[in-house]
Amino acid sequence: MYKSMLTGLFLLAEIAGSMAQSNSVSSMLKYPQTRKTDQIDEYHGTKVADPYRWLEDDRSAETGAWVKAQNAVTFGYLEQIPYRKQIEKRLEQIINYPRYSAPGRKNDWFYFYKNDGLQNQSVLYRQKGLNGVPEVVIDPNKLAADGTTRLTSFDLSKDGRYAAYALSKAGSDWQEIFVMDMQTLKSLPDKLEWVKFTGAAWQGDGFYYSRYDKPGAGQELSSKNEFMKVYFHRRGTAQSADELIYEDKTHPLRYFFAQTTEDERFLILNISEGTDGSEIWYKDSQAGDKQFKRLFEGFKYNYSVVDNLGDQLLVYHNNGAPNYKVSKIDPKTGALSDFVGEKPEKLDHANTAGGKLFVNYLKDVTSRIYVYDLSGKLENEVQLPGLGTVSGFGGEKDDSFVFYTFTSFTFPPTIYRYEIATKKTALFRAPEVDFKPTDYETKQVFFNSKDGTRVPMFLTYRKGLKLDGTNPTMLYGYGGFNISLTPAFSALLIPFLEQGGIYASMNLRGGSEYGETWHEQGMKLKKQNVFDDCIAAAEYLIAQKYTSPQKLALRGGSNGGLLVGAVINQRPDLFRVAIPQVGVMDMLRFHKFTVGWGWVSDYGSSDNADEFKAIYAYSPIHNIKTGIKYPATMITTADHDDRVVPAHSFKYAATLQELYKGPNPALIRIETNSGHGASNTKKNIETMADIYAFTLWNMGVKVLK
Repeated sequence: MYKSMLTGLFLLAEIAGSMAQSNSVSSMLKYPQTRKTDQIDEYHGTKVADPYRWLEDDRSAETGAWVKAQNAVTFGYLEQIPYRKQIEKRLEQIINYPRYSAPGRKNDWFYFYKNDGLQNQSVLYRQKGLNGVPEVVIDPNKLAADGTTRLTSFDLSKDGRYAAYALSKAGSDWQEIFVMDMQTLKSLPDKLEWVKFTGAAWQGDGFYYSRYDKPGAGQELSSKNEFMKVYFHRRGTAQSADELIYEDKTHPLRYFFAQTTEDERFLILNISEGTDGSEIWYKDSQAGDKQFKRLFEGFKYNYSVVDNLGDQLLVYHNNGAPNYKVSKIDPKTGALSDFVGEKPEKLDHANTAGGKLFVNYLKDVTSRIYVYDLSGKLENEVQLPGLGTVSGFGGEKDDSFVFYTFTSFTFPPTIYRYEIATKKTALFRAPEVDFKPTDYETKQVFFNSKDGTRVPMFLTYRKGLKLDGTNPTMLYGYGGFNISLTPAFSALLIPFLEQGGIYASMNLRGGSEYGETWHEQGMKLKKQNVFDDCIAAAEYLIAQKYTSPQKLALRGGSNGGLLVGAVINQRPDLFRVAIPQVGVMDMLRFHKFTVGWGWVSDYGSSDNADEFKAIYAYSPIHNIKTGIKYPATMITTADHDDRVVPAHSFKYAATLQELYKGPNPALIRIETNSGHGASNTKKNIETMADIYAFTLWNMGVKVLK
């Protein structure tokens, strides 16, 4: 099933004096001079300097020159690492295999994504029947010379005759929506602009979508996004003719997301004030509703409509159930009854297909799938290939089978077909990756945090690992926004494991691994718990001799970048390397850019006195101190990141370079034509090659052929 791993490509060797060589190179680094201003703000009686405020203008000529100068230093440093290109070559080799998504059915057609291996973007295909000949529907690789235009969504009309699809350019969250005739596979003249965080919810001859007003010129990637609106677009018409369905002129900082049930009877309006808590309104077309009616008042709990059963709606929620449950509600009367009650494990999500309800539970961060009939009776558990993560089990009411994908750290995403009537699973499509899974193992361990909380962590490494404290280790975490870090395969992780590396994935509080209680313990005034969990994880790895502070790297992205920045301020002695990626580094001003206001529900805000005190105590930029021996640090960001704007990383890098006077490098790597995540495969490979090269070089590890 899997190709054998190429042996002898890389060997791990310790080089006497390489650490000294690395430090010597670092001590000769000359960082660009960053202009300081006397900008001072006052928060609840506390004066806070912000001397690099000018870097927030990421479109100014001065900022552009600063970016160019910083990249010259960073790439000059990286180019000295003798095995940097070797690592990049191995990454290209390991990811160069066909990767498929699970198919989705619409009438006689099956739609799926495929990447041949090194394609910058996955291609959308369809075929008639499971044995049909695939044909290309949309190939994003042909839409931009540098391969940075992405297909971000594809929504078919109920009859499958038309599709609304969205494209984003250079990694931006902004999208444009187009309409395709599925008989001819030709796009219609329809073009919808200034769209963000939405899909297309079809009803009849058009669809609902959300958008913002056009931002000011030059402010497209940084200005605060306010007053989202919901429109209905009728196929074949101009965007200017779209009907405004919903707006709220009194609450500028809310998200609105429309969805329709499969039978298109119910229009559901999901409203949120951030990343946590929601309110649900609805219209019943069968009842002739002209106005929205409120189904659930917000914003204390999270609600999500799964489907309708005739007049009733199935709702996934945590009202009175921190581990979530599914309830049935009669919209007319508001009568609510349990459909699938709460359990000790977190109910992670629920889907309907083929007249069944499929629910996915997390038991110590691994999936368990159960099938219920539509009376709420448990029928069976689906037997999975092992302990890992499952996605899929969605479809339409007349489906006789569904697909799901199973993955784990050493188990590449593999697609299975589940027959609903017979309850049997069969392998549908397995990838062939250039490595041997049986050479590696994953172990789940538990450690106690500062307050005694038991926290899980997954460790993946080559079999035969010696616990002698010499293993290069990459510690990865997130810890926020109700997001779980479940086991998942990444081909780009394999080259690090091949070097004898350990990949450690922490399940920190702030996530949803153990339900809403776990999430709440890492929010707002309790955010320090997340950093304490991370510190305890590092201490565990060192105490158990998996690694040592000289061989331990801490990495995280977005909210995980905040984690890295906060933790190395508090315990720099635990780490040799730090990789904060696209991090939220200025906790006092994050809510002033694009959609940063939506994170207040998780972080709190500097506008609130108590919350200011809590976030100011850990805000990465504001807690960098002189006299601390910081780890070798490489910050990564991108010029089109309009979610966590690059100003966070710019100001953090400038502050670190100003205040840290030690021998370790403090670099920032700024990608172009990319966003919050890599905008194409090539950029992803290049970024990971630089992260691995920087990490191993500063650990004193050399990779040899």
